[in-house]
Amino acid sequence: MESVPARTFALNHSDVICVQKDIRKLGAAELLKMVGLKRGELDLLAGCPPCQGFSTLRTRKKAVSVEDDRNDLLFEFMRMVEALSPRSLMMENVPALAEDKRMKMFLKRISTLGYKIGRKNVRVEDAANYGVPQRRYRMIFLASKSGQVSDAHTSVPITVRQCLTAVALAPVGNANDPLHDHMPKRSSHVEEIIKNIPKDGGSRTALPDHLILACHRKNGSGFRDVYGRMSWDKVSPTMTGGCGNPSKGRYLHPSEDRAISLREAALFQTFPSDYQFDLTGGRGKVALMIGNALPPEFIRRHAIKIYESLSKVQDNVQ
Repeated sequence: MESVPARTFALNHSDVICVQKDIRKLGAAELLKMVGLKRGELDLLAGCPPCQGFSTLRTRKKAVSVEDDRNDLLFEFMRMVEALSPRSLMMENVPALAEDKRMKMFLKRISTLGYKIGRKNVRVEDAANYGVPQRRYRMIFLASKSGQVSDAHTSVPITVRQCLTAVALAPVGNANDPLHDHMPKRSSHVEEIIKNIPKDGGSRTALPDHLILACHRKNGSGFRDVYGRMSWDKVSPTMTGGCGNPSKGRYLHPSEDRAISLREAALFQTFPSDYQFDLTGGRGKVALMIGNALPPEFIRRHAIKIYESLSKVQDNVQ
């Protein structure tokens, strides 16, 4: 039975093979047969091993990983590298993995396989510097047998205003888009809270006493961004699996008295405005897919640099 993410992928990429299988049970020979390649012919192996065990929400002092069986799936990626011998590699994860002992073991092994490993191979980058209208720090690993892959960094951030006005979405309820039109119903108390959050970057600290939730009355309690508004002229906060829920972060629209829609959340992740999401599992699973995604524009820019690196090698061969 297809999972919701697999159905979503198929809706948008019908010409791409999608394998639903435990990576630990997938053999390299089987994979090569699927794509019609031999060992060493693959241009790029890209992977994003599950990162929950390295997430700062689950780590002590936001630095070291908790014990989680999924942490070791990094070595399944390494197994594939050893077996497939691709010309270049890309791996993405949360920043904490960069300093984890597993990553150091991974790099040591990778360097013996012919990949050029240097100081810039593992970087923690803010997606806002790569054409994504969102503050999102991620670790990215790039390596090639031909040499260093150059950086795709840009210094011009895209703001919330630029992101939302570029698409010109219809008002919520009139867009003929289930991701934009269908908003969850909230209690009258929560609706009143939202109305009283100052526009354009306001936070719950400005609420009158009678609207402060009991869980927020204690000094320093909770995440400070919850029930906060985005700022028009800044990048958006990090999209998470709770995007669209004001109790999970700064996910209120800058000027309208509502949370951002799932379509708007997807735009902040740089999904195309017509990208389809399977809703059979409910809004929660769509929000999780959006929040867990690697922003397409972020990796597109890195992919261009990988392509340029591979093309230079091909030109030299010719």
